[in-house]
Parts: sequence; C-alpha cells; structure tokens
Amino acid sequence: MAGTDNEGDAPENAPREPENGPRETDTTMTFTGGFAAQLAAMGADVTTGEHEAIAALPSGSALLVVRRGPNVGARFLLDADVTTVGRHPEADIFLDDVTVSRRHAEFRRTGTSFEVRDLHSLNGTYFDGSRIDAAQLSDGSEVQVGKFRLTFYSSRVDLAHLASK
Repeated sequence: MAGTDNEGDAPENAPREPENGPRETDTTMTFTGGFAAQLAAMGADVTTGEHEAIAALPSGSALLVVRRGPNVGARFLLDADVTTVGRHPEADIFLDDVTVSRRHAEFRRTGTSFEVRDLHSLNGTYFDGSRIDAAQLSDGSEVQVGKFRLTFYSSRVDLAHLASK
C-alpha cells in the first residue's frame, strides 16, 4: 500500500473510489514494520479470528479472551469506563461458575489504560499469578477470576501511539 512509513507503526487509511457512487473512506487498518511484528508476537495460542479482533480494536478499548476454564475462547470487549465481572446475572461480564463471586471484580478505564480491581471476592482476583487488590494492566497480562483465566489485549492503535513517544 502506498504511503509513508514512519517506523511502520501507524495504521494507514486510504480513500478508495467505488465503481458507482460517491467517494468513501476505507476504514481498514493495515500495519507494517515493527507493529506487524508486535501482532505476530502475541503467541501461538492467539487464533486468526482473535488476531483480527485485536487488530480492529479502536483507541480506548481492549479485549479479554478466556484462555482457561469454562467458555474457553470467549471474548469480552472492554469499552466502558467501568466493566463489572461476576456471577450476578447483571454483571457486564457474566462468569457462571461457583468459584466466581456475584460481584467479583471490575475493570476500570482511564484514558487508554486499564486497571483490574478485586471487589472483596471470596476467591480473590489474580494478576499474572499474584493475588491483587488492584493492578494496572498491560498487553498480554493474565487475569484470573475463579476458574477463568483471561488474557488482556490493548488496542493496537494505543500501543502504536505509546511506542511512538
């Protein structure tokens, strides 16, 4: 694709001409250079569909993917300032297992960064293997809620922005 390559980490949007009708903007994101390598480094356990979902995340959002426990492969979009997790039917992320408290944890967004907080759950919330009250999340972090192990993926747009600073 034509365009400048500023270290290859920025997505490119190029206008396209439809055969009939007005000009539209192509919103497909493409990544080159180091950013493409970052996508490839996510690990072998990331499916093609997950790669696509992660690459499509808009700025200020993130994705949780269930890696272990019931619902393996389930994906949860984090796109609100507060996302609740628990066994309560009204939780934003409903995890139906007795190892999960009704109001177990919450994910908080501040700008483009995310934090996980335990809500005084019986079995605790774990971040990269350690029990926590609260922890700042980074791309690839593992969060455990009861039997569920979830991997956190940041927006690639936000990661590219951080890498360019």
